[in-house]
Amino acid sequence: MKRGDQQYNALAERIGRLHLQQRLGIEQEHVKQIFGRGRNFFHIENWYSVHALMRLCFRLAGIYERGRHNAADIRVCENEVFIPDLPAGLEGFTILQLSDIHVDMSDAISRALNQRVTTVKYDLCVITGDFRARTYGSFDAVLQGMVKLKSALKGEVLGILGNHDFIEMVPGLEELGVRMLLNESVLIEHNGEHLYVVGVDDTHYYQVDNLDKAASAIPAESITILLSHSPELYRQAAHSDINLMLSGHTHGGQVCLPGGFALTYNINAPRRMGRGVWRYHGLQGYTSVGSGTCVVDVRYNCPPEITLHRLRCGGQGG
Repeated sequence: MKRGDQQYNALAERIGRLHLQQRLGIEQEHVKQIFGRGRNFFHIENWYSVHALMRLCFRLAGIYERGRHNAADIRVCENEVFIPDLPAGLEGFTILQLSDIHVDMSDAISRALNQRVTTVKYDLCVITGDFRARTYGSFDAVLQGMVKLKSALKGEVLGILGNHDFIEMVPGLEELGVRMLLNESVLIEHNGEHLYVVGVDDTHYYQVDNLDKAASAIPAESITILLSHSPELYRQAAHSDINLMLSGHTHGGQVCLPGGFALTYNINAPRRMGRGVWRYHGLQGYTSVGSGTCVVDVRYNCPPEITLHRLRCGGQGG
């Protein structure tokens, strides 16, 4: 995407010239960068020679195929979200969250995801970032994979960018019917009631999130759901009248010790926010372990998931 072309002009008008310039500039710096930038100094996802070494180690240990089988065994998790004064028309409203799908990483995982989403019922689908596995280069395989996934999904699909995603992917994803939120919000109507979904750009690596801009048009006391690729935005969200924050990025650790103990979540946030349900002050949050894999297409002691968040009227969450 170059300055002056049609796609550049359209995005610049939509999200602001400065946001677009920052995103594109940092993307160029991102290529093959292993150390520096972002909230974490070390970026193993860019060190591809290490990926091959890790895969070899799993093979020599005799656990590689088991890890690949685990990675394709996608489970359905459910989360009851209790919101005081939830309008009656939104009682039971169900959001399907997909996260860290990395559709170009493994055909077996992508097929499993496409099949799993057809087994659940929901009112809205959201994808909380990291559509692709690589952090630079061509994304044609991602768009091809998204054609199949989108055909398996029903109804409206909203998405945000993750730290693996380039902003150049947005036009292609939207042509497929995935409405991308780039520090933007959208009004969802259901049974005569409405709620708002806010989506911010990546806060982990690119640090171009702008919650104030994204939520600026939302009336006070509205039911509001925030999509943020990483839970690292929890402090700002807790003081922004957000009812529920949905994130991913961590993969739940992906390769965990027995009992599901993650060696790292790769986030600048409390460990308890690394997976599943969490709270911060009055904010309810959920960090998905994701359905895809990064670096190596294996999982150990950390099953992949898709998540159904069901809204309920009440004062207790989780």
